[in-house]
Amino acid sequence: MSSPPGRTWRIRDQRTFTALRTEGRRARRGPVTVTYLADDSGTPPRVAYAVGRKAGGAVVRNRARRRLRAGVLEHHRGPQGPLPAGAYLVSAGHAAATCPWSELQQGLGRALHDATTPKGTS
Repeated sequence: MSSPPGRTWRIRDQRTFTALRTEGRRARRGPVTVTYLADDSGTPPRVAYAVGRKAGGAVVRNRARRRLRAGVLEHHRGPQGPLPAGAYLVSAGHAAATCPWSELQQGLGRALHDATTPKGTS
């Protein structure tokens, strides 16, 4: 099940969301929280996005989700190489819709790194 480089897939099944909640590694940096669950099956990274209602109305939540999606794709295609295979839940509060792009990217990058790096390694 190969795909073009730089592609991520969506998470659609409830079993993955349950596993993320119970077994996933979390990292929060700035306005972004990333939960990661490793998968060695060789499939591309699978990503879901969550922006709660406290963030604002539908327009604000959709803007935050679009910004998160663009940020994850930029990190996936970036110089550090593609994201490790696995399932990711990227969630954010209201600040993700309005904070400067550089701040969002920095927080997202650090959260992705921290969630995918096992404890005790750098």
